[in-house]
Amino acid sequence: QVQLVESGGDSVQAGGSLRLSCAISGDDDSIAVVGWYRQAPGKQRQLIADITRSGKITYTDFTKGRFIISRESAGHQLDLEINNVVQEDTAKYYCHASAWFEGYVHEFWGQGIQVTVSS
Repeated sequence: QVQLVESGGDSVQAGGSLRLSCAISGDDDSIAVVGWYRQAPGKQRQLIADITRSGKITYTDFTKGRFIISRESAGHQLDLEINNVVQEDTAKYYCHASAWFEGYVHEFWGQGIQVTVSS
């Protein structure tokens, strides 16, 4: 099993920056992909960016260079930096991992953390 715990969410003024962190524990050697998602009120959860086990990073188009995902070398922390935040970044942010157990891919989610952007 994999446990994910997010931290760093808060209220931030438009134009500012924010860093979210996800503490990864458990059978992290089984993880194939880790990433960040967000869900705004009334909208579907959407992928922001993810990192594969081999280190390949993929960003969703809307990130437009304002989001930076990184994973520390030991693999126990996943960060998301958000720069020049805008109102549309107000959402609940989730850490996610896909991991292999007994021949199947399992999906794991953190509890989510709120980010609120004020003007």
